[in-house]
Amino acid sequence: MKKPHGHGGAKKGGASGDDDQEIWTYAAATVEPLKRAKGRFHPATDAVKAVIPKAKPSPTAEKAAVKSRANAASAEAAAAKPRRSEAPELAVFDRNSARKIRGGRLEIEARVDLHGMRQHEAHTALRRFLLSCQGRGLRYVLIITGKGKAIGSTADHIGEADRERGVLKRNVPRWLEEPELRAVVVSFTTAAIQHGGEGAIYVHLRAKDRA
Repeated sequence: MKKPHGHGGAKKGGASGDDDQEIWTYAAATVEPLKRAKGRFHPATDAVKAVIPKAKPSPTAEKAAVKSRANAASAEAAAAKPRRSEAPELAVFDRNSARKIRGGRLEIEARVDLHGMRQHEAHTALRRFLLSCQGRGLRYVLIITGKGKAIGSTADHIGEADRERGVLKRNVPRWLEEPELRAVVVSFTTAAIQHGGEGAIYVHLRAKDRA
């Protein structure tokens, strides 16, 4: 069958298929991709942002922040400091050691007599005595407090020195239980009659390297 004459069999008044293809191919080859849109510039909005200052924290919030920083610094400083170990509790005086002292088989290495001293004087003398004895490596010492008021005596016949001895008899055990002296003293107990009885105290001192 013969092809009709003309422009490749195109329909009357229209473009042929080949022409359409050529036009499409040319158009596709010449098309450029659209560029990414740039951010829009808003002069009015940007100017407002530049003019408006940043909000400052309120005085209350600022004080709270300062206090928080101070507390944090204090906590760090406290953590950096070495903690002091608490003074150990007093032990019960060893019965075997007490028997040896009473029997003369364990020597009393030093003694202090607090007779006639005021309370503050006696407290100072006691502290100095115990620290000195521990520094010298002594272990068993004697503290003489005096018995104070004699049995059967009346208040009118009690002298000032007797009243002080009575106070010292009560207070010396309390002083020995204070944290500072607990670091020096292991234990204490009432002395035997030959060493003063109720008016004296045996004290067992801690070794210097264990204080």
